[in-house]
Amino acid sequence: MVNEKLRFRLRLALWVITGLVVIAVLVAGVFYIQRGAHLELKGRILKVRTLATDENSSVAIIDFRITNVADYPWVVRSVNVSITDADGFLVEGSTVAESDVTRLFDYFPLLGQKYNDSLIIRTRVPPRQTLDRMIGARFEIPENKLAHRKDLVIRIEEVDGAASEIREGGAH
Repeated sequence: MVNEKLRFRLRLALWVITGLVVIAVLVAGVFYIQRGAHLELKGRILKVRTLATDENSSVAIIDFRITNVADYPWVVRSVNVSITDADGFLVEGSTVAESDVTRLFDYFPLLGQKYNDSLIIRTRVPPRQTLDRMIGARFEIPENKLAHRKDLVIRIEEVDGAASEIREGGAH
């Protein structure tokens, strides 16, 4: 009688463990299949150039690389740039139109060469592709405050509502 109860409990434990393993494998399979369904851009900032436009405002030209890690295209709805200055204050920038960025490069040779096209509204980033782009942003702070920032963040929103941020993290 005791052996029979022990055998029953061992069989029950074996079936419970087997069931848990099967459920874990199924859950892992679902996560594996869905890995490319999450819209996300990964990226890094390659180069930041700053220019004083007057004594109280400045422009940042930011070259960056983005990768669409999803299995679906990413269509840009908006691009915003912000910095955290040396005092820890968040400063929002106003993006500069592509035509104005081109003029900045023409008028100010100190900025160097324009390497990439600007990331603009309706830019399509194909699935599993990497693009090099740039963005210009105007800030209402002096150029030396912009140059000595703690952090720079590019926030890119997708037309369906997803958003990704690319951070400089103080490396400039």
